[in-house]
Amino acid sequence: MLLLILFAFLAGFVTILSPCILPILPIVLSGSLAGGKKRPLGIVAGFILSFSFFTLSLTAIVKATGLSSDALRTVAVFVIFFFGLSLLLPQTQLFLEKLFTSLSGIAPKDSQNKSGFFGGIVVGLSLGLIWAPCVGPILASVITLAATSSVSLAAVFITVAYAVGSGVPMLAITYGGRQLLQKIPGLLSNTANIQKGFGVFMMIAAIGIYFNLDRRFQTYVLTVFPQYGTGLTVFEQNKLVTDELTKLKTVKADLSMNQTAPDFVGGTGWINSPPLSLQKELKGKVVLVDFWTYSCINCIRTLPYIRKWYDTYKDKGFVVIGVHSPEFEFEKVTANVKKAVADFQIAYPVVQDNDFKIWSAYQNQFWPAHYLIDQSGKIRYTHFGEGNYVETENAIRELLKEQPLHQAEAITSNQPLSPETYLGWGRADAYVNDNHIQNDQFAEYQFMGNLPDDGVGITGNWQVSREYIQSGKNDATLSFRFLAHQVYLVMDNGEGKPPAKVQVLMDGKPLPQKYWTSDMDSEGNIVVDGPRKYDAVDLKNEYGRHTLQFIFPSGVMAFAFTFG
Repeated sequence: MLLLILFAFLAGFVTILSPCILPILPIVLSGSLAGGKKRPLGIVAGFILSFSFFTLSLTAIVKATGLSSDALRTVAVFVIFFFGLSLLLPQTQLFLEKLFTSLSGIAPKDSQNKSGFFGGIVVGLSLGLIWAPCVGPILASVITLAATSSVSLAAVFITVAYAVGSGVPMLAITYGGRQLLQKIPGLLSNTANIQKGFGVFMMIAAIGIYFNLDRRFQTYVLTVFPQYGTGLTVFEQNKLVTDELTKLKTVKADLSMNQTAPDFVGGTGWINSPPLSLQKELKGKVVLVDFWTYSCINCIRTLPYIRKWYDTYKDKGFVVIGVHSPEFEFEKVTANVKKAVADFQIAYPVVQDNDFKIWSAYQNQFWPAHYLIDQSGKIRYTHFGEGNYVETENAIRELLKEQPLHQAEAITSNQPLSPETYLGWGRADAYVNDNHIQNDQFAEYQFMGNLPDDGVGITGNWQVSREYIQSGKNDATLSFRFLAHQVYLVMDNGEGKPPAKVQVLMDGKPLPQKYWTSDMDSEGNIVVDGPRKYDAVDLKNEYGRHTLQFIFPSGVMAFAFTFG
């Protein structure tokens, strides 16, 4: 546990360098502009208390009050707005501080303390509620424990250590700002105007958060500065920490049969339905929770069965909740998910799980994954991956008091297939290029000789990013030596750009027409018109080992291969 506490402190400390700090910087800096010398200490103390409390108990609060995460986000918006108003109108600030200090019954009644330490406490308490840090493995594990109502003493210590680690650089920022004001006379003489400027900025930020512009802003920052904040939590992923986290989660949060299913807390949006809760709208129903993501071929192959079950049993007290936990950044975009839901003809409710909070609450590790929940909210059946469709349907029928189906499971092939292969440097391990991969910059590549089995080679001008590779010039070539019946490739042509055509060769020759797919044009080229999975090759029954070459025009991105 001591190891996790140490690393949690360090993880909190480096979080201050990530893009997640941007929305709260005005509040942190406000401690430099007003109040006594102890105000920064009050802000940090209030932040540590508030962040620790809400991290560990937010799920319980949501369950007890019935408030949705959207409602709590709205509360946070008003908190930000009123603190901005307090900076703009000093009389509002005095009113708020007087209210909170009088309610506490602790703070001395002199004005110095109202605008000093205890005034800072008020600001810090709000800060802990509105801050959503960039979550690394350690804090994610603690959130998982909280979501499954399995908070332990170890989780409390780890959370507090994370909060203290985050608070130290915040304290440095506020005191550093004070010293800057003291050293530059021009700033000191305009403190009141600077404070009002921050107040206006905070109010604008509140309005932006209400319309979800803060998330778009962070996405824009990461698009313009792709290296901003990357690698800050790499040290969390060493084997010592991973082993300790496994012990923590295994002992304290074992998600098993007949356990109460976690609710859908932390979803970032709902499609086909308003927000739903297992304790309210879904109480008394049989619920199948399907974890999926729209570019996952294994998920796509299960969807016809799930649609059939929903259509067959929806009038008998059965509901499907699709939990869309994205594998790639483009799968977080609501418009893309809505389009996929329409394309796959999904009529049941889908909740976006962009922050993986629902995924973590279920301790899930797979796409697809199915959790069947009975009328009392208990988990009664699970299945991971494809297959077992008759078994799953009979589990549904049993909970609905229906007679079981007497059908045999469809026979699935046990032939070996090439493994799922990622192309971005974050998870790539199959490149055989003669020169080393250069991260996040365009470079010329080539490889000599034949590819080994399941090997990847790139030729021409490419940029290798964390999640994908992107062609820098026309005729950039991606090669793969596969073993399968079907080959799928996740690609994107870039937002707002016209469709792009990718030429396909097999074993050095144009792909025979009998192997063409529905994603190809009349010349056998794959037409890339948006971020999704594309059917690249269909050998039908001619299972075998071949080498594919994909010739890209400039600007097209490729993410990952999957096989069937």
